[in-house]
Amino acid sequence: MYALVDCNNFYASCERVFQPHLVGKPIVILSNNDGCIISRSDEAKALGIAMGAPEFKVRQELKDKNIQVFSSNYPLYGDMSHRVMKILEGFTPHVEPYSIDEAFMNFDGVAVTNFHDYGLQMKSRIMKWLSIPVSVGFAETKALSKVANKIARKFPERTQGVYIIDSEEKRLKALKWTKIEDVWGIGFRLTKKMKTRNINTAYDFTLPQHEGYIKSTMGVVGLRLKYELEGQSVLELEEPKDKKNIAITRSFAGNISTLDAMKERVSTFAMVCAEKLRKQNSCCHGVILYLRKDKYKVDRPRYNFYKMETLPFASNSSITISNLAIKMLKEVFEEGEIYKKAGVIVTNIIPENQKQFHLFEEENPKHIKIMEIMDAYHKKTGERKIKLASQNLERTWTMKQEHLSKKYTTDFREILTIKCQ
Repeated sequence: MYALVDCNNFYASCERVFQPHLVGKPIVILSNNDGCIISRSDEAKALGIAMGAPEFKVRQELKDKNIQVFSSNYPLYGDMSHRVMKILEGFTPHVEPYSIDEAFMNFDGVAVTNFHDYGLQMKSRIMKWLSIPVSVGFAETKALSKVANKIARKFPERTQGVYIIDSEEKRLKALKWTKIEDVWGIGFRLTKKMKTRNINTAYDFTLPQHEGYIKSTMGVVGLRLKYELEGQSVLELEEPKDKKNIAITRSFAGNISTLDAMKERVSTFAMVCAEKLRKQNSCCHGVILYLRKDKYKVDRPRYNFYKMETLPFASNSSITISNLAIKMLKEVFEEGEIYKKAGVIVTNIIPENQKQFHLFEEENPKHIKIMEIMDAYHKKTGERKIKLASQNLERTWTMKQEHLSKKYTTDFREILTIKCQ
């Protein structure tokens, strides 16, 4: 038996944990640089606030409808997500975090006599320990557990937030209720294609006459999804894997048109990429530089630029990766042009213990100790105070976040205080 646990309105729920007066109030969360709406509470949805709407276009509407607006507080959301996953591991050792607010669970080897009661225990514990509401869907396959979760979320009064697809009758009823656009793995483009063939529900997707079309359109992935919806478990829980590429890209708060200013940003991005490599005990062979000009202020149609170079040896040193990124920047940067975005991507990643040493060309061994000190300080304080010479020591890496809440669980200076009387 599988389960999918989904945190309801996760970003909004995280804000409500520490500001309980917002429970029941409409909330929206904005993207990086407060660009557009990426999350809405049920109350905000009911007021007609569109997903993905640019903040500046709906600013007055948000104000008129008294909707609370928050900038994305990723340190807080990430920490709360980690806590939810740790609680779930207390119910089964087989937990696969699927996204920041979702996790698949498998109960092989776990003695469960009543899955509905077990699901209620999960909900109760997460609510009691974290005040995060969740929905739980149980089924014999991962795809069906997603469907069961949608039903639990849609009908909380009837299901108590827990639904189990444990019979053929329930499976068929659930598939007929589920729209094709709500099926796991069916995106906007596939939905349009499916509807042209009268595949309007998950049940239609499983009909034998559509198998050839699904195979030709979606390949093996589509067939596996079909088998899963039919009750055949072909998708197992995936073990956590190290990333194959790590990218740090950001839009600038203002325009950048000088090499020195861009060099500082690129060096910072490279430093964070290297930090993430070390965190997963990996090294990289390739470094990619990405630059984006202001497309409204260039005469030529091309405004995205990439350049890649290969290191002579695998590395996770901030110094080495930053130096290579700056070298590429000097080769492609055009002084006076207006740039809106830049990034550094490390690729060709290998485990650190598989790094091969070279006889004539190798990295300075002092880098290892320097990186250890930098990482230890960052882990202890949460701040990147130790920087490279190419970085601006006075500048912090910030985005436009005019509605940012506190980092209640990740920064001692902003920890929640309680007055006892």
